[in-house]
Amino acid sequence: MTEIITSKRMRAIDVNSEYVGVPRLTLMENAGRAVADAVRKRFDKGKITILAGRGNNGGDAFVAARYLKDFDGQVMLLGSAEDIKTKEAKVNWDGLKDTKVTLAEVCSPKDLDRDRIMGSDVIVDAIFGTGITGKIKEPEATAIDLINASNAFVISVDVPSGMNPDTGKGEKIVHPDLTVTFHKMKKGLIGVPNVKVADIDIPEEAELFAGPGDLQMLAPRTTESHKGDNGRILVIGGGAYVGAPALTALAALRTGADIVTVAAPSSVSDIVASFSPNLIISSLTSDVLVPDDVPIISELMSAHDVVVIGMGLGKSEPTARAIRAIVPLCKKVVIDADALDMLEFPLYGAIITPHAGEFESLGKLRLPRDWKKRSDVIKKFAKESGAVVLLKSKVDIISDGERVKANKTGNAGMTVGGTGDVLAGIVGALYATNSAFEAAVAGAFINGRAGDLAFEKWGAGLLATDIIDNIPKAMKV
Repeated sequence: MTEIITSKRMRAIDVNSEYVGVPRLTLMENAGRAVADAVRKRFDKGKITILAGRGNNGGDAFVAARYLKDFDGQVMLLGSAEDIKTKEAKVNWDGLKDTKVTLAEVCSPKDLDRDRIMGSDVIVDAIFGTGITGKIKEPEATAIDLINASNAFVISVDVPSGMNPDTGKGEKIVHPDLTVTFHKMKKGLIGVPNVKVADIDIPEEAELFAGPGDLQMLAPRTTESHKGDNGRILVIGGGAYVGAPALTALAALRTGADIVTVAAPSSVSDIVASFSPNLIISSLTSDVLVPDDVPIISELMSAHDVVVIGMGLGKSEPTARAIRAIVPLCKKVVIDADALDMLEFPLYGAIITPHAGEFESLGKLRLPRDWKKRSDVIKKFAKESGAVVLLKSKVDIISDGERVKANKTGNAGMTVGGTGDVLAGIVGALYATNSAFEAAVAGAFINGRAGDLAFEKWGAGLLATDIIDNIPKAMKV
């Protein structure tokens, strides 16, 4: 079965490749060489014209032009060289200056060499890549028309210019004889004839492990958003322990949630409130969470996007009954700590965040020590339970039953109490505006990265609050 990838996921993999040690310049080199190989497979001489945009798609074509410098070659850059958007593309544009390849900057339709285009044996279409947005402007629109009107053999780089890589649609699209796409088939190319998927040596780790690219997968915060648009989180915790729900709530706020309410038993609600004036506290009816609290919580849930439940609740029998009544009412819920012992499956719409011992109790099984073998167990459990599972360990494992990701951020100092409560808050905040799987993957990475930043200063003496303080820095790509 052909593996399909979205443009957003592909951009994330590019970023993660750099993170694990394979620079984007190397990937561009490999992509350009793959395009050149596709040309040489069909032609050993002739007039080749490359129409290139100012982004990385154009950069791939600049590399191809270098490998094809023995042809009668010309690169038409649509725009000014000083406006090339990435350092990688600029490096490869500059690399063409000492070759026999003719370079031209096309800033308006009249600058397009129509005779050259129409008389070409081969045209390489590298105007737009997977990042196309909005209406096609000039000179790109005229360039696409000329490509389609020519009798040349047309090769599109990654996707035909003008095509939305995820839908296959577009107002004006190049119609190539061959498309050379990279790494995996793009969704929009399904059904398009003559597509070659070229391996550009993206490391396996760039897809398997969480990285900065997974932060780019998250929904952006817009300047037009209003209070509440970026997440309203209800934290249900406290009773047996006091600090846990406060840590969760503060972590959710630092992650970007607009509003965080803590529903805590009356015995501890004032103490939880004392942790920060930023917390909204709703006091419940008893010393611990009890079934009589369910109507109060149900009303609170209607004003919140995500429920995060379990931190510091304790394991009394009334609390267990209350949790079993609350969880099915939640559309989106993150379940941690004490609540993990009280679950009934399936759990659609849930993210569960157990450590190894809690997971073994849940699944009534023993986890393999090897993290790769653990991945299969977690994936199977996630598929059967309906929940997204985030297993907390030296190597975190995240699965929704179909996909599996691992996370290596974090350190031995994070065995200190409260780090799991922080993770639950981060994941809960992200889940408000993202899918469960994306929230869990990015949350694991952010929590561990913030812990690593804290470790740089405090070593094994780091505290959960130090991790919270480093969340904003950890979220920067």
